[in-house]
Amino acid sequence: MPNPNITQTFPLAGRPVRRMGYGAMQLAGPGVFGPPKDRNAALAVLREAVSQGVNHIDTSDFYGPHITNQLIREALHPYPADLVLVTKLGAVRGSDGAWLPAQAPEDLERGVHDNLRNLGLDALEVVNLRLMGDVHAPREGSIEKQVTALAELQQRGLIRHIGLSNATSAQIAEAQRITKIVCVQNHYNLVHRADDSLIDDLAAKGIAYVPFFPLGGFTPIQSSTLTDIAQTLGATPMQVALAWLLQRAPNILLIPGTSSVEHLRENLAAARLELSGEILARLDAVGRADAQA
Repeated sequence: MPNPNITQTFPLAGRPVRRMGYGAMQLAGPGVFGPPKDRNAALAVLREAVSQGVNHIDTSDFYGPHITNQLIREALHPYPADLVLVTKLGAVRGSDGAWLPAQAPEDLERGVHDNLRNLGLDALEVVNLRLMGDVHAPREGSIEKQVTALAELQQRGLIRHIGLSNATSAQIAEAQRITKIVCVQNHYNLVHRADDSLIDDLAAKGIAYVPFFPLGGFTPIQSSTLTDIAQTLGATPMQVALAWLLQRAPNILLIPGTSSVEHLRENLAAARLELSGEILARLDAVGRADAQA
C-alpha cells in the first residue's frame, strides 16, 4: 500500500508527482561506476520505493554507466502508469570512471537513444541537460546549442519534456526562450543555500526545483543544531534535513538516494515530520551561518 505520508504533490511534466521521490544514483557500484555489490538488493529498493507510493524516480544512463537504467527496467517494467522517470544527459564515463563532458548535439542524441534502449521506452518523459560547470556548481555561459538540440529531439517525439541541471538563472532564462523548462536540478540543502532566490522565482512560475545532494552528498551535513532538533523530535538528523526541504518551498521535489530498503523507508518517513515555526527558524539560522563562514 502507498505510504499516506508522501501523497503531497507538485506538477512535473504536467503530472502530479509526490514530493518525496527517489534518486537511483547509489544503485551503481562504488563511485557510481560498475554494478552493485548486491543486484537483488538494488532491485528490492526500486520495488519498495514504488510500493510505498514513490512516482518520481531520477536516473541517468551515465550512472554505472547504463547500470541504474538497466536495474530500473528489470525491477519495474512495464512501468506503473503514474511513474515519472527523469533522466539526464551531458556526460559520459571514461574507462577509469571519470566524468567526461558530452555536450555536443550528436552526444546528446546518442545519450537519448542509450536511455531509451536501457529503460525500454519509446520516449523519455523528462530529460535534464546536465551542465558540467564546476562539477557541483554552475558556471555562466550560453547553452543555446545544447537546448536547441534537445528541443529538436523533443519535436521528433523522443523527449516529452526538458529540464536543466547545474544551471544559473541566466541559463534558465536562455533555455526558456527556446523551449519550456519543467524543472531545475541544482545543488541545494540546509547548509548550501545559494539558490534561495532562484527557488522562490521558480515557485512563482510553477517550475519544479529538485535539489541534488539534499543531505550533503559525499560529505553529509553536520550540525549540532540539526542533531539537537532531531533528538527532540525522535528523528534522525537526515530526516529533519529532508523535512526542512519539504517545508522550504512547495515546488521542491526530493530525490534522496540509497541502496538500502531500510534507509529508503527512513527517508520516506521524513515526509511525516511537521516542523514548527521555531524549529524552522533555528534551521534557517544554520544555513545563514554556513553561508557567512
